[in-house]
Amino acid sequence: MAKNRIDYFQVFSNMTEHSLRAAKLLNEIILNFNAETLPKKIAEMHEIEHAADDEKHRMMENLVKEFLPPIEREDINSMCHLLDSVTDDIEDVLLKLYTYNVTKLRSEALDFTEIIIRCCEKLVEAIAEFANFKKSVKLKEYIIEINKLEEEGDRLYTNAVRRLFTSTDSAVELIIWRETFHRFEECCDSFESVADLIETVVMKNS
Repeated sequence: MAKNRIDYFQVFSNMTEHSLRAAKLLNEIILNFNAETLPKKIAEMHEIEHAADDEKHRMMENLVKEFLPPIEREDINSMCHLLDSVTDDIEDVLLKLYTYNVTKLRSEALDFTEIIIRCCEKLVEAIAEFANFKKSVKLKEYIIEINKLEEEGDRLYTNAVRRLFTSTDSAVELIIWRETFHRFEECCDSFESVADLIETVVMKNS
């Protein structure tokens, strides 16, 4: 590989590692929730998000000059932005907790973060296999597992919102947690979007 080229698949892997770091940090925050420490935790999360952004920018700058990328430019661009969105969506959950001045968590928040970590772990495995997608026998299995986890997130969202509306009469709490649960669900959806794109790339190059 020429010195001025990058390994796109390795950068994809780097970005998923940042997502996993973000997911683990969010889980740690939820598990040991303290509203007073949120500003500090937000700064830690932003460092992770910024590192993911740096990977994205490095890739996009290289792609402009790339003569023959390993897969279509459009697919590299889409993958780059979708992987970046995964980390952004995780960060956004934390920002919503701070913005809405949440001081007490509902139990479903931890359930969501645990699903998000599992999604991240499977995504790390899937992206590691992505470089060898033409020969991999495990990639399809990882895609299926990510989709199942996203469905688990959908069920959790439905049940969480129902419990919310049947357990509180506070309009403020309803607004805050309906939106927060929606942000959690969007995190799960972002993993499915990446899995769908991987599947599309494999089909296009088969």
